[in-house]
Amino acid sequence: MEDIKNFLKEDLGEEGDITSNALFTSEKAEAYIVAKESCIIAGLEEAKAVFEFLGAEVSLLCKDGDKVKKNQKVMYISGKAKNILAGERLALNFICRMSGIATETKNLVEICKNINPRVTIAATRKTTPGFRKYEKKAVVIGGGEPHRFGLYDAVMIKDNHIKIVGSVDEAIKRVKDKVKDKIIEIEVENEEDALTAAKMNVDIIMLDNMPPEKAKKISEKIREINKDILIEISGGITPDNIKKYAKFADRISLGYLTHSTRSKNFSLEVI
Repeated sequence: MEDIKNFLKEDLGEEGDITSNALFTSEKAEAYIVAKESCIIAGLEEAKAVFEFLGAEVSLLCKDGDKVKKNQKVMYISGKAKNILAGERLALNFICRMSGIATETKNLVEICKNINPRVTIAATRKTTPGFRKYEKKAVVIGGGEPHRFGLYDAVMIKDNHIKIVGSVDEAIKRVKDKVKDKIIEIEVENEEDALTAAKMNVDIIMLDNMPPEKAKKISEKIREINKDILIEISGGITPDNIKKYAKFADRISLGYLTHSTRSKNFSLEVI
């Protein structure tokens, strides 16, 4: 609820909606939110909370994760006209943005699962500041994985860590000495580092920015060393090339899902 207060303050400031305040007093209104294109819907719960915070009554006409059709009504709102209009843009921003992410995630999950039922599609931390939990929630609604949320819930040894420490094996040793209860993942860019990490029994090896043929060969060598290590593919993954990685990866993570996916189109229509 604190997020909604802060988000509404961006729209209302200290003076409120000066247009609606000039036009209305206590007039009542009813409205629907309508899908303007087919998609997987997400963000309904957040939009509902926006209107309820402003004193309106809300009925959901479908649920997050449902496939909705163009011109389908997804939410009914009733209450004071100026309260409905005050929440209109924030509610739509939630639904449009989250539905875009959920829809694209669902699309990629279905493409990859048809090739390899075991592979999963994951988000990254390439998210909008202040909106990460909603973007990652949308990925989950679309059938994907949220991956780590921040720097605190899993170890991710990246290229800059390795450059500062000096080597992959030294970085892994230091982490294992100090971290006992978290997943340990390491990002590698070549075969030598990947096999070093495999011999040191990390939990996840991320093959970063590798062409599919090279990544497949390294994956096979990692599994020969330790078949329990999860192999993640990341870097430069797009809807056009993801099929090539789906055949052998355990997980594919894409920043694209949260930083480049197009929002879906919904509108609020007063009746």
